[in-house]
Amino acid sequence: MLIQFDLTFILFIMNYAQTFFSRQFLWEIVRILTVGIASLLYYLNLIPLPVLLAAMAFGLYSLVQTAASDLIRERKIGTELFITIAVVISVLGKEYLAGSVVLMIILIAEYIASASGERARASIKELIGSVPKTAIVKRGDKEETVPIDDLKVGDIILVKAGEKIPVDGKIMNGSGSVNQAPITGESVPQEKIAGSDVFAGTIVELGALDIQMTKAGKDTVFSRIISLVEEAESQQAPIEKFTDKVASYLIPIVFVFVGVVYFFTRDVRMVIALLIFMSPAELGLATPLVTIAAIARAAREGILVKGGLFLEELAKVTTIVFDKTGTLTVGSPTVNSIEIIDKKYTESELVQLAAAADRRSSHPLAKAILNYAGKSNLSFGNPTQFEVIKGRGISAVVDGKLLFLGNKALMEDRGVSVLRATNNLTDTSIFLAIDNKLAGIFYVSDAIREGAKEMVEELRKGGVPNILMLTGDNPETAKHVSEQVGISEYRANLLPEDKIKMVRELQGKGNKVAMVGDGINDAPALVQANIGIAMGAMGTEAAMEAADIVLMQDKLEKIARARAISKRAFRTIKENIIVGVGVVHVVGITLVLLKILGPVEAAAIHLLPDTLVFLNSIKLLRVKIN
Repeated sequence: MLIQFDLTFILFIMNYAQTFFSRQFLWEIVRILTVGIASLLYYLNLIPLPVLLAAMAFGLYSLVQTAASDLIRERKIGTELFITIAVVISVLGKEYLAGSVVLMIILIAEYIASASGERARASIKELIGSVPKTAIVKRGDKEETVPIDDLKVGDIILVKAGEKIPVDGKIMNGSGSVNQAPITGESVPQEKIAGSDVFAGTIVELGALDIQMTKAGKDTVFSRIISLVEEAESQQAPIEKFTDKVASYLIPIVFVFVGVVYFFTRDVRMVIALLIFMSPAELGLATPLVTIAAIARAAREGILVKGGLFLEELAKVTTIVFDKTGTLTVGSPTVNSIEIIDKKYTESELVQLAAAADRRSSHPLAKAILNYAGKSNLSFGNPTQFEVIKGRGISAVVDGKLLFLGNKALMEDRGVSVLRATNNLTDTSIFLAIDNKLAGIFYVSDAIREGAKEMVEELRKGGVPNILMLTGDNPETAKHVSEQVGISEYRANLLPEDKIKMVRELQGKGNKVAMVGDGINDAPALVQANIGIAMGAMGTEAAMEAADIVLMQDKLEKIARARAISKRAFRTIKENIIVGVGVVHVVGITLVLLKILGPVEAAAIHLLPDTLVFLNSIKLLRVKIN
């Protein structure tokens, strides 16, 4: 069904009613009441015709103003011009009461359209208002409440349970449970301790935090999110531009048709009724309301869509390309196993020596060994000598032993025999040689990200037939990861420029391609794709700028979620155009030509598609989307 009414939805609509009766729309309400009361009094012969005409002029003024502005500045003919012409014709044809009633009903329809658009935008503005305007600052032994604008980087902000965090910062003291839903959309609060990063707009549910401010105002992640969403809301999707074009082409046809009808019938009432039903109002309302609602819905769930264009493109995607490292995998190598070659050493001894050698290295593989030693609660010393051998590994002296730790090429360069084959082709092998003799092999790999396989299945169920993985890693590792996540097609040993070529090749075959990456390393491919999706961009400005859609968490299910929202949005647009506009208008025009409906009935029925389009569009903010 077009609209499903339940108790939740009714409460939702009641909540929206406060927008319709806000002071912003006071004059619209006054115009409606003025025209309505004047029409009733004239019908009861309690006021003369000039008073009715004066009331109609007052009601028509705003429509004439808008029609003239659209015509002169934008060369656009909209519903306001249609209604103005219809009312003028009713006066010239001496159908005064019909004209006034039509005007009143059309003013109500226009009021619904403008108020509904404002309500959809208000869902975004509500986010802006959720950041506190003041903060409690610790200065020495005193606590002061100061405006956010007066804060400086380095200030210590005190935030207690139940309060919203006003700035981006790092926890200096305290611990607590923080609800990050306004930024990430995640429902489960996150535990924060000293050293953790926190973000403006999030809520401390338990505990108390002393936060050293790192960013405030427009620099915070929250403010950047709001800025991106507001910019997105103002951008038109291709379907929206298409409906505008259709409306502009239809207008001359409408006037010709109405002119022909009048030539043969000389029926002023029929002409007025036809002009009402042929107004392009709902066609212009059908798309932007849905786009605004869908973008706001996605933002609440931690998905930033940078415009209606990208929302529509995502719904049409036929191929999704994933980067491997940091996207399908967590992006941080871990030691999976250790093979002991020289049996005079235990595993613990090998780990202690390797960790000591790696202590001064910043390489990710070195961090994997250091983390493994830490988890094993092993202590290790410092190297007395240390050298980085570019592209190979390191050389170090630990406890008087000469260590080489690195790849097979390093071993061959230093004359260490590695004749035996490694027993794991899917992991990266790190060889440890002690005094020029191979002692052990560390097998390191990047762990598969949680939910990767389920996400791939959801995308296939959602209508994405082609899913590929691109990686610069070796074919064995690529094959292993792709099998783990359920992707049958992959490309390995790719440089960044190879990924761009691959995306172009897919596009050349007629595919609509979405590229998913980290938003920084994969920026060229993200830009080349029809849609670039950056993962886990919370706090990463570069990732926000690189992609068309930004996921604020490292959660793969958000990709399927974003596509589900986009598909639901464009299904809603089709519903609006077909049911809310097409059916009602075609039936209405037919009934007018059959002289079953007159101007007043036409104006009353004209309220129906406006209301249907509004209700069907805003339900995207709350309705369950599978």
